[in-house]
Amino acid sequence: MTPTPARRRPPANGGAPAHNLPRQGTVRRAQAITTYGVGSLVAVDNESFIVSGLDRAQESWRADEAPRIYERRLARLLGVNYFRLPPASDDDSKDGMRVRRFPLMHSCPECTELQRHRDFNPKEGQSACGTCEVDLVPSRFVVACEAGHLDEFPYWHWVHRSSERGATAAGRCGGTLRLRSSGRTSSLRSILVSCTCEQAPEVSMEGSFRRNALKDLGLKCQGARPWLGTSAPAQECGLRLRTLQRGSSAVWQPVLRSALSIPPWSDGRADPLAEHWDALREYDNREHVGIYLKGVFKGQCPVPLDEVMALLDAEREEDPDGETPSTFDHRYRALRNKEYDRLCSGNNESEHSRDEQFVCETPLGDQSVLAPLGVTGPMLVKKLREVRALKAFTRLADPDSTIESKEMPPSGSPLHWLPAMEVRGEGVFLRLDEDRLGSWEKATAVAARTERMRTAHQRILDQRAGDGSQAVPSPVTPRMVLLHTLAHVLIDEWSLEAGYPAAALRERLYAADDMAGVLIYTATSDSAGSLGGVVAQGEPEFLDRTVRSAIRRAEWCSSDPLCMETGVSGVGGANLAACHACVMLPETSCEHNNCLLDRALLVGTPEDLSVGFFSEALQH
Repeated sequence: MTPTPARRRPPANGGAPAHNLPRQGTVRRAQAITTYGVGSLVAVDNESFIVSGLDRAQESWRADEAPRIYERRLARLLGVNYFRLPPASDDDSKDGMRVRRFPLMHSCPECTELQRHRDFNPKEGQSACGTCEVDLVPSRFVVACEAGHLDEFPYWHWVHRSSERGATAAGRCGGTLRLRSSGRTSSLRSILVSCTCEQAPEVSMEGSFRRNALKDLGLKCQGARPWLGTSAPAQECGLRLRTLQRGSSAVWQPVLRSALSIPPWSDGRADPLAEHWDALREYDNREHVGIYLKGVFKGQCPVPLDEVMALLDAEREEDPDGETPSTFDHRYRALRNKEYDRLCSGNNESEHSRDEQFVCETPLGDQSVLAPLGVTGPMLVKKLREVRALKAFTRLADPDSTIESKEMPPSGSPLHWLPAMEVRGEGVFLRLDEDRLGSWEKATAVAARTERMRTAHQRILDQRAGDGSQAVPSPVTPRMVLLHTLAHVLIDEWSLEAGYPAAALRERLYAADDMAGVLIYTATSDSAGSLGGVVAQGEPEFLDRTVRSAIRRAEWCSSDPLCMETGVSGVGGANLAACHACVMLPETSCEHNNCLLDRALLVGTPEDLSVGFFSEALQH
């Protein structure tokens, strides 16, 4: 996806970026978290840039353009005090996201020279060959490792790999690299690189994407982090390098973590205490807490002491048990558990002020109509606030399957804040009957299908972790796959019947031994965000009709019988009966990148209908 083209008009009314840095293009705030975050590559017209790290963002991000946002539960999980919205690229913006030119290697279509951008002697503010005066073309190829490092493609080594001195001659032959296309095909074979030193023949780029192509040249990752500039010297990483297309999605994947604002944190009254919670948790005595607050706020604390003590108690409730390892995954699970409890118990609007950001109420209709379906406890989430933070990013690997050691933080040094965005909307929460669910997931056929998926998914996780002992355990269970697939078919149904684009809706799964629920809510705060249309779908009579219709649609796929009968589907076999013609969604709507889906667990298979949780209800 390419951002809005660069502005060509001169800045007005003092709107020039700080330090007179040229404006290169625009991105939306949400894109600065999900698409063009720190360390990602951004194409602007015929140029390419990498988004700079956050080490100096505290100084360059203006407070009025990048305001703070607060969500204590998520901030505690990620080890920061608060979050900041990325600066918006408005017409009157004083600054914005900082970028650096990358890759530095460019080629000239006219003279075919391949060298660093500055060696073409371009005119200031332009990216054109100083001799030919034609636009330069950024290198199509970059190299990366699974630890998140990114570097230039080693053209010198690639060209000289077959010379007498081999790759050791690279960079010391005194020649000039050239790049041209033969035009015969659109494949890598037609992209030809040569050197004027004549010590090596002209070679094509064919084979450069092989898994061990660069390893065979004796090249290893040098730990380059171009998004941090020269302030972060490279330290040899030693991992295997892989060649990538500059625009490939594997070059950058965000690691996002999110949380819903729930009581007692959802009314904003605790925001002034954001930077003091670590200190406050050191005190168990009410009197000591009061003394600390008087000292910090020079007298009158904006939050009454009784509320501060209640907030401290609520925070300690989410502390991991002494017997449970305090890993990030366990803490994140505890955060989800609290959300599930609050969604089940509700939070009536009449009992709170207008500042309350979480309103969850029981529908007025007769819920008994849902009993034959095994659906229970629907809740209307009339007001909802979600904060999504950019924790880190990955390269080459799915962010949901990597260990933390392979995640690259957005700054070279620790920060007490992270970039984030907030979404305000509405949603519908529903649960599955625990008794019926427990009986269903014990069935041999259900366990067998799920075990096939779990084994395939665990194999993927082990491969991506490198060391199997450090791999993240697969979350696949019968109830998890069932809830996940149910969420997808409901989103599809609402996109067809209620007029919502599928990309405007999002799932949030609550699947564990003591949880069996799903929240479907608006993922954007635009015109499809909070007009009440989603909440209306949660009334029992509408929900009964929607679930039945969605399940009936899932009984048939235009790719059947292949889709239903396939034994392997999706990446690495992590899906079974699931394809783009039936249950897959836009990836922004799915928590698991369209993996771990099987509609047979909803409706059964032609050979065994009992595999489907809803198959019995659909027969009546």
